[in-house]
Amino acid sequence: MALSTLLHIKPPPPQFPLLKPHPSSFPILPAKTPIPIQNPTKPLKIHFTMQRPSHASTTIHSAVSDAVTLIQSSPATWQSAILCNLLIFVLGSPILVSGLSLSGIAAAFLLGTLTWRAFGPPGFLLVATYFVIGTVVTKVRMAQKEAEGVAEKRKGRRGPGSVIGSSTAGCICAFLTIFLVGGKAYSRLWQLGFVASFCTKLSDTVSSEVGKAYGKTTYLVTTLKVVPRGTEGAVSLEGTLAGLLASVLLAFVGCLIGQINGPEAVICVIASQIANVGESIIGAALQDKEGFRWLNNDAVNVINISMGSIFAVLMQQALLQNLRM
Repeated sequence: MALSTLLHIKPPPPQFPLLKPHPSSFPILPAKTPIPIQNPTKPLKIHFTMQRPSHASTTIHSAVSDAVTLIQSSPATWQSAILCNLLIFVLGSPILVSGLSLSGIAAAFLLGTLTWRAFGPPGFLLVATYFVIGTVVTKVRMAQKEAEGVAEKRKGRRGPGSVIGSSTAGCICAFLTIFLVGGKAYSRLWQLGFVASFCTKLSDTVSSEVGKAYGKTTYLVTTLKVVPRGTEGAVSLEGTLAGLLASVLLAFVGCLIGQINGPEAVICVIASQIANVGESIIGAALQDKEGFRWLNNDAVNVINISMGSIFAVLMQQALLQNLRM
């Protein structure tokens, strides 16, 4: 056995020759240009450049701003009336199509523009309330009315003749207001006539449609004889009560939106009921009779709402005279 093993002496590690690197092994990098350091005592300035809006976006913003200003103009102008009607008619087109024909919508647009110009948003809201209630009640029991032959034509979608016939008195009051006929002292009177005309027409529409749908017994107003439902000049208890409630409701709406006051609302309701009785008498005595073939429903509507408007104005004048005495 070797002596180194016995003495636990490890042999020295083997020696390797040192390797010198070749000069081509590491590329020599070019010296970099020193980066100048800004003076730390000077504050660092950061410049932001705001991008100007494009010409198209500026034009759109200006147009929207002008439109909003036009809509809010008070008193209303023809431009604001046309613009507001256009917006409302586009948004409310589903309701309009359900209650009016296309030519009826065109006539209603003219009515709405005139109403907005004369009485502003409150007057327009009154007419819109009349239209919605009238359209809904016309659709009540439509199948039954069609089977009995007493339903309105075109599934209750009214045409321009019906629109004009229902709004003639209101349009006259609107023109009288716009052109200040009688001065500002009479403007309140024309406004009363406007509200009374639509209270009269709504009462007539509701009483007729409810009477045709639910009237158990209908009487001819001139003779009180029992006649079939839908007969011209016929009235029923159910229809009469419904018509009265409708005129009260619309007069109440007119009072809420400031078109009329409390006593004027009562005048509108009374005038509407008197006018409706007169309309029933005309329908029973003259409509569809020899020599009065021209007296169709639209013509009777003009007479009816004109009576309601005139009665309201005369009652208001009589009331004022009594208060002054």
